[in-house]
Amino acid sequence: MPDPLHTAPASLNPQAAARALAMARATFDIEAAAVIGLKEQIGESFVQAVAMVLAIKGRVVVMGMGKSGHVGRKIAATLSSTGTPALFVHPGEASHGDLGMVTPQDLVLMISNSGESDEINAIVPVLKRLGTPLIAMCSSGQSSMAQYARIWLNTGVAKEACPLNLAPTASTTAQLAMGDALALALLEARGFQAEDFARSHPGGALGRRLLTHVSDVMRKGDALPRIGPNAGFSELMREMSNKGLGAAAIVEDTGEVVGIFTDGDLRRLVEKGLDLRAMTARDVMQAQPVTIDEHALAVEAVDLMEARRITSVLVVDAQGRLCGAVNTNDLMRAKVI
Repeated sequence: MPDPLHTAPASLNPQAAARALAMARATFDIEAAAVIGLKEQIGESFVQAVAMVLAIKGRVVVMGMGKSGHVGRKIAATLSSTGTPALFVHPGEASHGDLGMVTPQDLVLMISNSGESDEINAIVPVLKRLGTPLIAMCSSGQSSMAQYARIWLNTGVAKEACPLNLAPTASTTAQLAMGDALALALLEARGFQAEDFARSHPGGALGRRLLTHVSDVMRKGDALPRIGPNAGFSELMREMSNKGLGAAAIVEDTGEVVGIFTDGDLRRLVEKGLDLRAMTARDVMQAQPVTIDEHALAVEAVDLMEARRITSVLVVDAQGRLCGAVNTNDLMRAKVI
């Protein structure tokens, strides 16, 4: 039985390959022209749409059928992740109970290339009686949908990329671009920042970088290697070995950090041939070690360690007292790096 992982890929003859590339390039040209054309079409109605969304107390409810529905789901997701609460409601399901999701405090964004979606137009009278404001995103200002709506966003295109001019291609690209433009104009108007984006994406890399603090990942309590400055060298080594950080904090009884001793310090002392048995932690420590505040972002610890070329850093509170330690392995486990 042939191994599908090692089966040679299918190939086209030179003429078919050339036609495939030509079609792809023509598609890019047509869809790029459709998006560029939107720049000439937007104006005061777009500004009014932004103002209307900013004024509502509820959510943006996006509706669309078929390919416009798929685009609508993406627009709703983009709005939600950039500071404008939104959801997608399928127009067909709306006629069978899901219209209960829509309130007078919401706004409905209707998407259709022709503006004549039967499923959407069938529920518009109910939305009008509810008092929910409507925005239409379609190709014709004379369509039923545009006439019903308070605002019409023109997403008309000269032609589809489909050579039959049938499959929605350039038109759905234009809808998607208009939705992105609306979401980003709202983001700008709301003063939405990277920290706000991170709060809605806590599982992503950006969320971890902007939401994870040093206190979330640091070692503390019994896992924290710490020892007094007058402790003997043997005691210092036992503390380092037991805690596995590759370093130990030298701390006064008050909790104030006075030094640090690392694996690198040990190697350098051994190379000098010194008699370490008679030394104390104070004798071998590095005084005034690099520290970071417990409330700092974990990514700041990464930057600090990279700048100082160290693999661990002590964490202190506002009074300079030791409260933790973190190394690169801790940060890697937290997926901050």
